[in-house]
Amino acid sequence: MVCFDVFNGDADGLCALHQLRLAEPLDAQLVTGVKRDIALLGRVDAAKNDRVTVLDISLDKNRDDLLRLLDAGAKITYFDHHFAGDIPENANLDTHIDLAADVCSSLLVNRYLQGRFLPWAVVAAFGDNLHDAARLAAVPLELNETALAQLCTLGECLNYNAYGVSEDDLYFHPGALYRRMQPFSDPFAFIAEDDVFVTLNAGMYDDLTQAHAVSAESKTACAALFQLPNAAWARRVSGVFGNELARTFPERAHAISMPLDDGSYRISVRAPLARKQGADVLCRQFPSGGGRAAAAGINALPEEQMTAFVSAFQHQYEVSL
Repeated sequence: MVCFDVFNGDADGLCALHQLRLAEPLDAQLVTGVKRDIALLGRVDAAKNDRVTVLDISLDKNRDDLLRLLDAGAKITYFDHHFAGDIPENANLDTHIDLAADVCSSLLVNRYLQGRFLPWAVVAAFGDNLHDAARLAAVPLELNETALAQLCTLGECLNYNAYGVSEDDLYFHPGALYRRMQPFSDPFAFIAEDDVFVTLNAGMYDDLTQAHAVSAESKTACAALFQLPNAAWARRVSGVFGNELARTFPERAHAISMPLDDGSYRISVRAPLARKQGADVLCRQFPSGGGRAAAAGINALPEEQMTAFVSAFQHQYEVSL
């Protein structure tokens, strides 16, 4: 039997896998990548009775390969909170999928494990910009504000590391980052004993400083659009910057665009935190778009569709008031 752990390279995917493997150690092949690299099941060649664990990637975006692996007889466990579409019925498929706006994959794993490694689920929820859900989940831990702030910053750092067009943009490959996390059942020990936290926190601070100097291309009370340059720092910080904007202006939707080398645009969308809805519906209208209700994106929007996207973005959130 061959085992595969397939996971999004962001904070949620990392912490979801970390919780599972702390509870159920397993020698598995790691399949992961940058945050937008979600068609990961295409890299898995599993046979009958092989075990595939999938974390924090859309079932809908991996449907064909999921069906291929099920047809081959693989046993698949799936944790996710993104748009799934119709979920196949198969005795070899065990799904834990919840699309609620205040849920992330790590909180689903925490539910499955009955809170055994709750601090890591809290880290992930903070990283996914689910601050209220993170604080609510953390209540049993009885942490003070300083400790909560540490878990929040760690989650944001892990999430920050996943953003980039390619792995060359990242400080750490997500698979290598998971291996660094693997010895630590306690996130506070990871913060204190591994220099990952210091490296990512410094990089995130520097990149955010540059992002803060960028003015909105357009802005209303309901929606604001920012364009960042085609630069590694911008690709790394786009998600964290979008999350920060969402928290600062909770009644406003935000879109961040970046030109890519091929002339297309990478888009990140954050729904208003006051109404966490519509981001996935908006982005799925365009090629390579997807995500969840509160946060979604488009991997490569053709330049000729940018005007249509801006119009759809503004319409989505002007009429949602």
